[in-house]
Amino acid sequence: MKTDIKKALVLLKSLIFHYHGLDQDEKKILEKYVNEIDAWEEYEWASDFIALDYLSAFERSKEFLGKVFNAMPEEKRLEYLLDTWESNHLKGYVTEMETTAMINLAKDWSIEKMFLTKINQS
Repeated sequence: MKTDIKKALVLLKSLIFHYHGLDQDEKKILEKYVNEIDAWEEYEWASDFIALDYLSAFERSKEFLGKVFNAMPEEKRLEYLLDTWESNHLKGYVTEMETTAMINLAKDWSIEKMFLTKINQS
């Protein structure tokens, strides 16, 4: 997997998990994923990106994420966003703000209808 894709995937999950502050359960889920895709350098990069300015991290990330994800076929964009949705469910809940953030990304990536259909089925 290319580095920019790993960065985007780790940043995406990190942003959603950091939405209300990264707790221990979220950190474990995130680090397990990072280990699975061998993306420790990308995880460090994403952590630094978020730490630079936590409050603006989501907005600052949109350009980078859009560039990477919009270069992929719709099916891949949907797959990666649904994977983030499922990872978020591993902690036992998904907040309204996290859901809204993922829906906004789906809209930015032109997969909103497909994403909403899938999450409504789950």
